[in-house]
Amino acid sequence: MNEGKKCLSLTFRTKNEKPMRIDILSVVPELLESPLNHSIVKRARAKGVVEIYIHNIRDWSKDKFRKVDDYPFGGEAGMVMMIQPVFDCINELTSQRKYDEIIYTSPDAPVFNQKTANELSLKENIMILCGHYKGIDHRIREHLVTREISVGDFVLTGGELPACIMTDAIVRLIPGAMSDESSALSDSFQDNLLAAPVYTRPAEFNGWTVPDILLSGNHAKIREWQEEQAYERTRLLRPDLLE
Repeated sequence: MNEGKKCLSLTFRTKNEKPMRIDILSVVPELLESPLNHSIVKRARAKGVVEIYIHNIRDWSKDKFRKVDDYPFGGEAGMVMMIQPVFDCINELTSQRKYDEIIYTSPDAPVFNQKTANELSLKENIMILCGHYKGIDHRIREHLVTREISVGDFVLTGGELPACIMTDAIVRLIPGAMSDESSALSDSFQDNLLAAPVYTRPAEFNGWTVPDILLSGNHAKIREWQEEQAYERTRLLRPDLLE
């Protein structure tokens, strides 16, 4: 084992816990439908290990045209999500249940990572508020939001894609979501290392071969090789993870 490897103490939900609930608030809920209705997330919802509800903030607008944005004070360019529809939506949902976190997706927030995904996967109820336009009336962030998360140092049209990314990363950690639950334990970043290279059949293709150690059947040696490869790939590609 390389001395530079860092190990994390991981905690995961147990199978006998009640389903996790995720509420996502958006002004364009259509952007969320497809990503959250396929693959692991779809199977997790079907198994009842997670409940995901998508809410259209426009349903709480008091404007006859369901308007949810307005010009910012100060004359800056762009539009801002209005406080009233968002407040009323959050207020109604929080009157029905307690939320462990009310998360706002914003590019000017701490960046989402695997540690955050692990932490959030242990929660019972979380709410994700998707930003849009130029942003949201800051009073919502000051008084209602408990946590702000970014998916990177760049700006997207809205927070719907970040919400999908976070939801996917969180749900796959819930017991029962994946067919082989141990698979999540060997993912990149779970131990501050990138994952080792993976291969499958055929053992030779186009003259390219699989490392002999993986075909040896010696599981102790294979694990040792994987650990060495994980450390080396991290050292070359993401040395910041070893700091």
